[in-house]
Amino acid sequence: MMLSKRFQIWSWFLSFLFVLSTSSARPKPYAMRISCGARQNVHTAPTNTLWHKDFAYTGGIPFNVTRPSYITPPLETLRYFPLSEGPNNCYNINRVPKGHYSVRIFFGLVAQPTIDNEPLFDISIEGSQINSLKAGWTKHDEQAFAEAMLFLTDGTASICFHSTGHGDPAIISLEILQVDENSYYFGPQWGQGTILRTVTRVTCGTGKSKFGVDYGGDPWGGDRFWHAISSFRPGSDEERSTEETIKHTSLSPNYYPNGLYRTAIIGTEKQPDLEHIMDVDPNKNYSIWLHFAEIDSVREVGQRVFDILINGDTVFQGIDIIKLSGDGYSSLVLNTTVAVSGRTLTITLQPKEGSIAIISAIEVFEIITVESGTSRDEVRALQSLKKALALPLRFGWNGDPCVPQQHPWSGIDCQYNSTSNTWVIDGLGLGNQGLRGFLPKDISKLQHLQNINLSENSIRGPIPASLGSVTPLQILDLSFNFFNGSIPESLGQLTSLRRLNLNGNDLTGRVPAALGGQLLHGASFNFTDNSGLCGIPGLPSCVPHLSSGAKVGIGFGVCIAFLLLAVCSVCWWKRRQNILRAQQIAAREAPYAKARTQFSRDIQMTIHNNHGFSRTASENGPSLLS
Repeated sequence: MMLSKRFQIWSWFLSFLFVLSTSSARPKPYAMRISCGARQNVHTAPTNTLWHKDFAYTGGIPFNVTRPSYITPPLETLRYFPLSEGPNNCYNINRVPKGHYSVRIFFGLVAQPTIDNEPLFDISIEGSQINSLKAGWTKHDEQAFAEAMLFLTDGTASICFHSTGHGDPAIISLEILQVDENSYYFGPQWGQGTILRTVTRVTCGTGKSKFGVDYGGDPWGGDRFWHAISSFRPGSDEERSTEETIKHTSLSPNYYPNGLYRTAIIGTEKQPDLEHIMDVDPNKNYSIWLHFAEIDSVREVGQRVFDILINGDTVFQGIDIIKLSGDGYSSLVLNTTVAVSGRTLTITLQPKEGSIAIISAIEVFEIITVESGTSRDEVRALQSLKKALALPLRFGWNGDPCVPQQHPWSGIDCQYNSTSNTWVIDGLGLGNQGLRGFLPKDISKLQHLQNINLSENSIRGPIPASLGSVTPLQILDLSFNFFNGSIPESLGQLTSLRRLNLNGNDLTGRVPAALGGQLLHGASFNFTDNSGLCGIPGLPSCVPHLSSGAKVGIGFGVCIAFLLLAVCSVCWWKRRQNILRAQQIAAREAPYAKARTQFSRDIQMTIHNNHGFSRTASENGPSLLS
């Protein structure tokens, strides 16, 4: 008996793994559940599950929830993201341990949906798009959420919602649940470069739709939701169930719950085949997991044998559950990968002569190749630019700038760099967007830019000299802003520059000679409407250029001269004050001085007269009186 393609059989060796897994207690897996829009932590019945209050979002508005399905968690709030806050909005959760995770997002409604207001949007995880909501999703319970398994390796989980112009994304809850490192290994392609998006996960037979916790499943299984199907084609198949315990279940790495294998759908004598048909996206690869347990009357090898076909191609031949699982009431899991070009996936169980088919559960995953992200240095540079220019919310610069490729950031051009296996930014087109603020020097970290257009905004401050290190730059348009200061000499190092528009700013000083030289080689430069620029034809002539040392010397000399002038002025003022004070004193004492002068002159005249007429006795002769 030959089994075509790949398959995995969970049989006797799983018993050995079970012994190993129970020999030592395994810690609980990491689990982060967020109730979007909630202001406080929430516990939900009947399992008392903890949902953390809302955090780590980039925008949006909290609102009361309208649940689209009975399987939606019983939470009371949601967060929706109007287009006015941008087309891309995210939750960025930090401190997530490195590991393998199941990420699940439940969608909500702000109002009862109609054809016109049913929200349709895309979802990405770590930059890879995992889901696109299709019209009518609110009418299907299994479409009320998106789920994917992937590896998170950098300590963060970025979950983003991308508007498509039809309604606003509304999210009720996020779950990041750690699963076994080796869960759902499907072959060589499996690993950190792939994501498994859940397309469907059904339990067959009389059971009800359940989550893993409802089955009492191991938390390392990721609390999977199993959608119950009682019949593939009513009237053509039957249900089966048992209360017996199924062997080889709840084992590493997938931890399938025991209850999953206690129900089944089987064919009938009239219609022994089983056929399950489902819609899928075309031109994709799918990983298919088929679950079996012999819970009917078959107890011997050879009593039930069937082939399995997918879209008409036989992928497994001669499947005998008893033979492959080793016993009745023992689980068997088969896995294969198929490429589907159309929009339908048909799984057919075709019995051999004399038997009928049976199946317990089906899982189908789309295999998605992980998108290469944008260079981290360039992401940080764009975040710095976003902050410095006060970029309006409507731009929606959240998540990864270049991926998913269906939703790049508005105003940037991306190019894949095969050397570094990352996306890089080669163009900025933000002209006439009402931007303010300044141009940060970190713009130079966008080392692959060829085109920058920031014209017709209100950007202020100097042109950063670091722009001169962006050597691939061919077009730089900063016209009609409020840039001031001089043109950096470093711009002359941009030998690839073919067009430079700096007109309509407040720039001053001499145009760098290197730029003037490029004009001779066919480059197109525009420096008009800058009253302070000079130095090239079409602009005023510049005054003789002084070196920095000369400017310092002149400044020092001016300061000394000013100081000397101040000292002389103070001395002159003090001397003048002294003269004025002396004159005032002289003026007050003038009458007394005049009187003293006259008295002195009278005395002098008297003395003079006495000396002129006086005679001695001998000169006058004898006295007449004797």
